[in-house]
Amino acid sequence: MRDGIVPAANGVAQTPEHDPVEPPSRNYRTVALIIACAMFMENLDATVLATALPTMARDFGVRAPEMSIALTSYLLALAVFIPASGTMADRYGAKLVFRLAIVLFMCGSLACGLSPTLPMMAAARFVQGIGGAMMMPVGRLVLLRSVAKRDMVSAMSWLIMPALIGPIVGPPVGGFIVTYLDWRWIFWLNLPIGVLGVILVGRFIADIRETDAHPFDPVGFLLSGVALGCLLFGFEMASRAGGGVVAAPLIGIGLVAGWFYLRHARRVAHPILDLSLLRVPTFRLSVMGGSLTRITQGAQPFLLPLMMQIGFGMSAAQSGLITVATAIGSFGMKGVARRILRRFGFRSSLIVIGVLSACSYALCGLFRPDWPVAAMFAVLVVSGFLMSFQFTAYNTIAYDQIDKRRMSVATSFYATFQQLMLSLGICVAALVLHLSMLARGHVRPAFPDFTTAFLAVTAISLTALFVNRRFAPDAGAEMSGRQ
Repeated sequence: MRDGIVPAANGVAQTPEHDPVEPPSRNYRTVALIIACAMFMENLDATVLATALPTMARDFGVRAPEMSIALTSYLLALAVFIPASGTMADRYGAKLVFRLAIVLFMCGSLACGLSPTLPMMAAARFVQGIGGAMMMPVGRLVLLRSVAKRDMVSAMSWLIMPALIGPIVGPPVGGFIVTYLDWRWIFWLNLPIGVLGVILVGRFIADIRETDAHPFDPVGFLLSGVALGCLLFGFEMASRAGGGVVAAPLIGIGLVAGWFYLRHARRVAHPILDLSLLRVPTFRLSVMGGSLTRITQGAQPFLLPLMMQIGFGMSAAQSGLITVATAIGSFGMKGVARRILRRFGFRSSLIVIGVLSACSYALCGLFRPDWPVAAMFAVLVVSGFLMSFQFTAYNTIAYDQIDKRRMSVATSFYATFQQLMLSLGICVAALVLHLSMLARGHVRPAFPDFTTAFLAVTAISLTALFVNRRFAPDAGAEMSGRQ
């Protein structure tokens, strides 16, 4: 469910604008493989869990759409704690923070596997999310340290290659576990992978830290955390039957906390989320367009397994073997992203592929049991290919006009909004699904309900077309290799 952004990047700020005398170092590939254990663990966990949601709902005695909180709570923790991860890595060192993050993720996984109720599962997933958010400083401090600006597309593409292994094997592994074992093994599998990750980090990752780190913004962290947390859980509760009584106060508190944060950010020198970055055209447009598109991406791993298991009557193993197509399409895109951007540029590519991606995703809402499995698989491969290209482009063009001194805060800001929109996508999908069921008088979601939810989130991502058209025709020319 992640799309390859590296939160914060002082390392990028240290790279040359032009090629040095010696060829730029390719050490980021070695580092990517070293941190692959953590990225694999994180992505495998997310995709396996999506396949297991209907089975977990039966064990917890809740309706399947209510399991969305297990996904939302994790993404919420990422959105809240990613801004703090950069300062922690700068002060305490990337190696220490990364190893502690893996241990925290393992503790959360163990708690998830032992959770007897949905609220305890949501709390354990939040702990997992804190660990996931703290894993990112290594990418910030090490991975992109020697990447020249013109190599940024390649670096972004290579970054998520190990991470894509998790989504590819996740659905079939999750289906196998749920069908033949206990779903709790989904979380217990993280334990040996995490132990291996801790060992590799201790042996190979340098203890990198910044000597001139900005002071931490505790007031901003508190206000932004309250705002994001209340808003997301308010939307989450709004998608549940009878949850409006709780949802309205939560959304109100979130809006008030957000207003106080805006006032606070204008008064401090280094706010935890620097809103002045939105004055930079390419960064602002990438945040806006990427946010709209990520709502669809966040909804996909929630809606697809539910529709195939509840609507089609498939087993978890069968649905997992079909939904793996999206990850395969994403993996296949990585070799051609740079060539497409070099040929057509960022603006034209995002406009055309953005429309095609939304249309391919809308087709998922028309899936029915009489569709050939090969046809559904092909649609999901194309959808994954197009959507992955969009995020590679957004993740790169965002930094085209960012001053090197602000690269760290820019990537933290961008990653926070990324996770926020992924969480919002799950909330929107669950809310539309719930409203459609109420309107039609359905106790269980039926095909028309899933179709409505798919089309709703697709319509949101289509509005990114108006944002993409505002990019300059030559935006990102150096990054794409056109200049």
